[in-house]
Amino acid sequence: MKPIQQKQFDKVSFQESVKKHLSATYAHTLENADSRAWYLAMGRALAELTTFDLLATETDKKILQAKSVNYLSLEFLIGRLTGNNLISLGLYEQITEAMAELGQNLTDLLEEERDPSLGNGGLGRLAACFMDSLAAQEFPTVGYGLHYEYGLFKQSFENGRQKEAPDAWCGVEGYPWEVARPDLAQQIGFYGHVEAYQENGKEKRRWVPGMHVKAMPWDLPIVGYESDTVYPLRLWECQAIAPFSLESFNNGNYFEAQHALIDAGNITKVLYPNDNHEKGKTLRLMQQYFHSAASVRDILRRHEAAGHALADLAKFETIQLNDTHPTIAIPELMRILIDEKGLTWDEAWAISSKTFAYTNHTLLPEALETWSESLIQHLLPRHMEIIYEINHRFLQEVRAKWPGDVAKQQKLSIIQEGFHRMVRMANLCVIGSYAVNGVAALHSELVKRDLFPEFNELYPTRLQNVTNGVTPRRWLKFCNPGLSALISEKIGTEWPAHLEQLEGIAKFADDAKFQKQYMAVKKANKERLAKWVKENMGIELDTNAIFDVQIKRLHEYKRQHLNMLHILSLYHRLLNDANFDMAPRVVFFAAKAAPGYHLAKEIIFAINKIAEKVNNDPRIGNKLKVVFIPDYRVSMAEIIIPAADVSEQISTAGKEASGTGNMKMALNGALTIGTMDGANVEIREEVGDDNIYIFGLEVDGVEALKAKGYNPFDYYHADPLLKASMDLLLGEEFTQGQPGLLRATYDSLLDGGDPYLCLADFASYVQAHEAMDKQYRDPAGWAKKAILNTALVGKFSSDRSIRDYVNNIWKLEAVHR
Repeated sequence: MKPIQQKQFDKVSFQESVKKHLSATYAHTLENADSRAWYLAMGRALAELTTFDLLATETDKKILQAKSVNYLSLEFLIGRLTGNNLISLGLYEQITEAMAELGQNLTDLLEEERDPSLGNGGLGRLAACFMDSLAAQEFPTVGYGLHYEYGLFKQSFENGRQKEAPDAWCGVEGYPWEVARPDLAQQIGFYGHVEAYQENGKEKRRWVPGMHVKAMPWDLPIVGYESDTVYPLRLWECQAIAPFSLESFNNGNYFEAQHALIDAGNITKVLYPNDNHEKGKTLRLMQQYFHSAASVRDILRRHEAAGHALADLAKFETIQLNDTHPTIAIPELMRILIDEKGLTWDEAWAISSKTFAYTNHTLLPEALETWSESLIQHLLPRHMEIIYEINHRFLQEVRAKWPGDVAKQQKLSIIQEGFHRMVRMANLCVIGSYAVNGVAALHSELVKRDLFPEFNELYPTRLQNVTNGVTPRRWLKFCNPGLSALISEKIGTEWPAHLEQLEGIAKFADDAKFQKQYMAVKKANKERLAKWVKENMGIELDTNAIFDVQIKRLHEYKRQHLNMLHILSLYHRLLNDANFDMAPRVVFFAAKAAPGYHLAKEIIFAINKIAEKVNNDPRIGNKLKVVFIPDYRVSMAEIIIPAADVSEQISTAGKEASGTGNMKMALNGALTIGTMDGANVEIREEVGDDNIYIFGLEVDGVEALKAKGYNPFDYYHADPLLKASMDLLLGEEFTQGQPGLLRATYDSLLDGGDPYLCLADFASYVQAHEAMDKQYRDPAGWAKKAILNTALVGKFSSDRSIRDYVNNIWKLEAVHR
């Protein structure tokens, strides 16, 4: 392995390249160029370096003869690439100096980069961390995603309510890091019919699509940390094959002339089109098939170009399905092997069933994908036939294992019977994969016990666990340079590639001088966040206050509304209890609600209205502030996470598969307040009971309470603080002259039955916060706990996650260039 730092970096030729792009690519002179133009020119000049290594990696004979993983994910929330790539390239200081000589400040230029808006939350961020760790450890890999034009959405607040606008992350100038690969484009079909024909006396079937589109690949470079390895994140953009009809245009039918272009462009227009109507459902399934089909074809193209036999596909390629979104890749590979390559069913299944592996990310029944049989039949008729055949053969296995047990057959069947027959994608994944994994120890146990117990009995070695992780390059070295420098001073500079070495700073946890240095870094990070809030939101913050942070997707099971009830309880006590005292506290939220999720949007509205009142109420003497940061994204997380004192991980036990925000904040010295859910369980094991604040019902308690019949009114009437806090939502305390505007959350917690048990966990949550508040007033004790959190979470590196996949599931070898 040759670290790139040792490569000859030629500063002068790099500066010449930047100037050339400034004028030739972006049409600016040195004198009139603004920061954005300088950033774009610098990005293009840097991308030239990585594209060279990308192509060299792609053609490396050692890599072509090694086994690769193909990571299929509909989301890759990669964050800004420039700063992270400079760290991996080992060129951060050199580029800082080179740009300074051109009169530019690198920090300012990095702020010009837009976040590639290619994901929604944890699923996409995990995929990005995994790509980083695969490249860092030099395991051959290709990531496959979609090149969304608009990604999720840009969030703003208007009178407290979420507003969604398109997020054109590429901008008119394009994204400087991506490189078009038209030579690798694929043709993808939809609709049409299946026809039977004879070949060599055998009855065969083939799909005749009614519509074709082009899958155009764009490669983003995933740069290995301190190595020459650059693997591609290949993103497919949907284009029309015949985009423009000159004849229609000349006849005056301007819309008809571009019809194909408009239809095709819609497929990769936005991430997760709203699917609460039939057209939205069709578009989502088209997205999933387009992604899967283009990726499978590209994998086969690479495999055959390397001179490998089809029968050896599983020997050289593994395809990891990140959640159920790419499930349709299973029947697609079967279709190609049987219909196009001429294999028998048994030959094709022997290859396919050893090639796919599946990661389950959820226990929530509503999040396990099902598609209507009629929609698949209409859009992908041949695939539906193949799904029937997979199911038919699988049910024979079920009957052999459990003769006469019709209930087992109904539960395990890929086809769910009912008024509308549905296709269960998770069942298809389990049946069509050689390995299935959950993403935290607790989650994987619940997958075996509650979600797929019969599959676990049928295939006893198939269900496994790989606990998630986060990349320490982005989530400590890049986003928290002050802490990174302090750690390197104490234990050396190898820890970003060996995060378990952080344990070396545990011995300084009681050292008064180190505590002071550590907390000075935390204070500087809090000041940076406070400055952002003042400049962008006009809210003045006390940086001596506890910075209490909940950042994640807005969903009832993540219980932002439980956090809101705690804020209401603090506000009530500050106003009504003369003996109540608390350390000053700023509660931060950042979250997007899905456009069609009404209650989630109502919770955002309620938090914003409460914030308006609380932040401007002179009676509470600045003891409490609430800040809801709009448009949560990776670059915002990079500012918030290093500043967090408290990490809110408060999902109902048994609902959060893993979480990775809990890992990032603990790594940066925040103390977790959390339930025994997801990876919180393992964080507690690593940091110890004294350095985490656990509250609330555990999984068994949740199940027992629901089994005996949970009545939220019992808790509401029995706890005066809870009742007083909730009742604040009813009047006009936060919506002057408009009583009842915030009722939606109140009603969901009482008449709605409080499905996620906020009221059952409220008293325990308040107690945990009181213990935290008390601890915060002992600065030395708090500093010790914060240091130990950083020191003891080395397990949660995505490098370790990837090694677990490599050793237990993928069976890859590292290939050093």
